[in-house]
Amino acid sequence: MKRILFSAVLILCVVFVYSQQKSGKLVILHTNDLHSNLTGFSPESEYTPCLVGDDSTRAGFARIAAIIDAEKLKNPENLLVVDAGDFLMGTFFHIFEASSGFELNLMDKMGYDVVSLGNHEFDFGPKTLTRIINTSLQNGEIPALTLANVKFDEKSEDDDWFKDLYTIGIVRPYQIVEKGGFRIGIFGIIGEDSRQVAPNAAPLEITDRIKASKKIVKTLREEEKVDLVICLSHSGVTKDKKGNWTGEDVELAEKVKGIDVIVSGHTHTEIFDPVWVNGVPIVQTGSQGKNIGRFELNIQDGKIVSAKYQLLPVDDNIYGDCKIHQEIAGRIRMIDDSILRPMGLGYFRPLAETDYELICDEYGDLDSSNLGPVISDAILYYVNTFSPVKTDITLIAAGMVRDKVRVGNNGVQTVPDIFRIVSLGEGEDGVPGYPLAQVYLTAHELKNVIELLLVAPKQKPSYYCFFSGVNIYYDGNKGLLKKIQKIEIGGKEVDMSKDNKTLYSLTANSYMLEFVSEIKGMTFGLVKVEPKNISGELIKDNKTTWIDFDADTPGVQEGKEWIAMVKYLQSFSDSDGNRIPDFPAKYRHPLIRTIDVGVGK
Repeated sequence: MKRILFSAVLILCVVFVYSQQKSGKLVILHTNDLHSNLTGFSPESEYTPCLVGDDSTRAGFARIAAIIDAEKLKNPENLLVVDAGDFLMGTFFHIFEASSGFELNLMDKMGYDVVSLGNHEFDFGPKTLTRIINTSLQNGEIPALTLANVKFDEKSEDDDWFKDLYTIGIVRPYQIVEKGGFRIGIFGIIGEDSRQVAPNAAPLEITDRIKASKKIVKTLREEEKVDLVICLSHSGVTKDKKGNWTGEDVELAEKVKGIDVIVSGHTHTEIFDPVWVNGVPIVQTGSQGKNIGRFELNIQDGKIVSAKYQLLPVDDNIYGDCKIHQEIAGRIRMIDDSILRPMGLGYFRPLAETDYELICDEYGDLDSSNLGPVISDAILYYVNTFSPVKTDITLIAAGMVRDKVRVGNNGVQTVPDIFRIVSLGEGEDGVPGYPLAQVYLTAHELKNVIELLLVAPKQKPSYYCFFSGVNIYYDGNKGLLKKIQKIEIGGKEVDMSKDNKTLYSLTANSYMLEFVSEIKGMTFGLVKVEPKNISGELIKDNKTTWIDFDADTPGVQEGKEWIAMVKYLQSFSDSDGNRIPDFPAKYRHPLIRTIDVGVGK
């Protein structure tokens, strides 16, 4: 009798649990890596979100808002809108975020439910990110924020402000959202590669994403009793040489059970059909708001039984939300008044024009880039024309190049088009961009630095460097530190032996030159490089390497890569007589300055 009674109770429990499992439809709209691209591009001067059919620009918050609004009309109760991180950093719009906020408030008005934090949100450190969030809260509502894999430094006060946001629940390891009768657990993580390129997050520690995800999923499933688990993973996916999907989010789906959907970010990958790994779909839109993903899930008894995915282009076929566009227009006036007009520039004023594209694709064929050489040439021109100090060599890494030059309808480029290309970092002068910095090296040290830079792209394509002022002849068949056969500076071959004590100046942004200072430690003393100043004294403080473009004015008058680009473009000749400088024909094709003499051996 007891056994029969137990069996009956067990059956009732199973029926009860089964009956609690939800069925229905959920529509997810998602973005990632928006990078402050509030307006469409490019050329940005052609962007007209309140008109259709007149330009070839992509992206723009007004258009994204219109897509969200249209979806809300069709699915008012079961629409979820999320972003997988790096909503900040990439255009002039990020400049005022700490002082007056804007983007998070705008995303809330557009209809975003949950936003995860990516590595670029920490570009200015935890304190500044805290100010951005607090300022936005003072202005109005913001989407729910999430980041799960963080650990605070108990010995430092520098991340205490950000820790307070967790304490009061402004930022959470996970967020619970109810849509269409479903209780949805959503959590955000930053991946390993993202962690490596977020040094300014310190003293905050980005912890192991797999361990953190397992812990969060267990909490969401067992304690929060959610129906679905969505991970906003700023980690990414790529394809290997065989065309197979790989990357950190593939590993995440393989190692963490209980996730229903991974909305990916960081690698700027366009995924047109979900990548299914162990039954878990991975989706990503690319970057900069050029696309928005639409994922429609049919759920029966708590399981996804079918799914329909679309990667929707955010283009001129969309009539944008003109109210959102008007708010952004007010921000453009701030940029003009505070940044550009004092420099004799204007947001929409023509700067140069081109009839060909200039590209630097970090995940493509970097040897074929025609944009990288333009930027390194611009830095060389800028320093040697406008700085009291001169430079022999300039360089820029592919990872610092954030966009390309597009022709559009008329080829006219404005300052925001150029800034978008080299937009990262800040110095201490209130003008965006990493300061240009300079160190002095012997020819032997320079050889060792370039040797390492030649092999670094095998680890990460973002380490690929473009040079100006130098020609490098190397043999790709040789081993480490034996590849370079000859270096020419200013057209003359230099003696690379240790006997040559002549110092040569190397200029790049301050972030990149910190790499030079760390080479000895990174190679465990195998490669000895000692950056020096013009007097040959060892560099003790990296800030002393920053170039002062006006020694007669108190403080350091910083130079920036984007300003170098502006000055260089202004120096181009006007070949068609319309008073707008033209990109010269020499950049139509890549300029090769690292020549592999071992090819064909």
